Amino acid sequence: MSLSTPGSSTPASPQHNQQAPTAIAVSLQGVYKEYNNVPVVNNLSFEIQAGEMFGLLGPNGAGKSTTIRMLTTLTKLSQGTIHVAGHDVVCEPWQVRQRIGVVLQQLSVDNDLSVWENMEFHGRMHHIPKSRRQQEIDRWLEYVELADRRDDRVKTLSGGMKRRLQIARALLHQPDILFLDEPTVGLDPQTRRRLWEIIRDLNKQGMTMLLTTHYMDEVEYLCDRIGIMDAGRLIELGTLAEFRQKHGEGMVMQQQGDRWDYQFFPTLEAANAYLDQQLDKTGMMVRPSNLEDIFVELTGRNLD
Repeated sequence: MSLSTPGSSTPASPQHNQQAPTAIAVSLQGVYKEYNNVPVVNNLSFEIQAGEMFGLLGPNGAGKSTTIRMLTTLTKLSQGTIHVAGHDVVCEPWQVRQRIGVVLQQLSVDNDLSVWENMEFHGRMHHIPKSRRQQEIDRWLEYVELADRRDDRVKTLSGGMKRRLQIARALLHQPDILFLDEPTVGLDPQTRRRLWEIIRDLNKQGMTMLLTTHYMDEVEYLCDRIGIMDAGRLIELGTLAEFRQKHGEGMVMQQQGDRWDYQFFPTLEAANAYLDQQLDKTGMMVRPSNLEDIFVELTGRNLD
């Protein structure tokens, strides 16, 4: 899959008349969100560095989608502060919207319009001048490999093509920060991998990203750092290497009927040493720990 644009190796990095983003692209401090006096997000605090690929994980109902909605000015927080690209999401929502792109889990493109018309409408909504708008539409459709489908109605596109159109549309106004809320849900493995290439390439160009997903392999492949939420709280934050160092890099698994019991060990060598000491090794195996193991250990349940 080629990710280059005509006449250049990659699309130009986002350019703005405003000052360049600070080292902190996204900051949440003591954020609460309540519905009917029930906290959905509870004292949430973390920061995302400019240029970082940040993964936000959590079981259903953990508060991820609500967090994304607050970050993108779609929902007002009950308490605390959120700054995105240096702007307060409550006091400066318009400035925030100018600096972010959003790809939601729900398909938000208009099926009855053509690919080009969807892009044109978005460009007009962001008041991009006509001369530059046409150039940017061509550039981003080429980037996501939809230039040859520009006149086709969106309803004729595959699910993967619609996701790529959403990404192209989110990038049209040249945002600094891209929010991706489960962008590959429901797609076949090959299409997911193609989208991974686009996402990684954009991040390598310096774009800051926040990704939520139900696919552990997606986070392991794409993300620099990971935050794990449960019941509205942030319960773990760091890199996968830091998680494994903290919880254990080796595992001993033992089959018990139709389920597996597992035990963490500091290293794979320690796990192997433990297994070697067992007189009966039936149904036992050793392997390196992964993100899913740590997620289940922290939350007590699988992501899906």
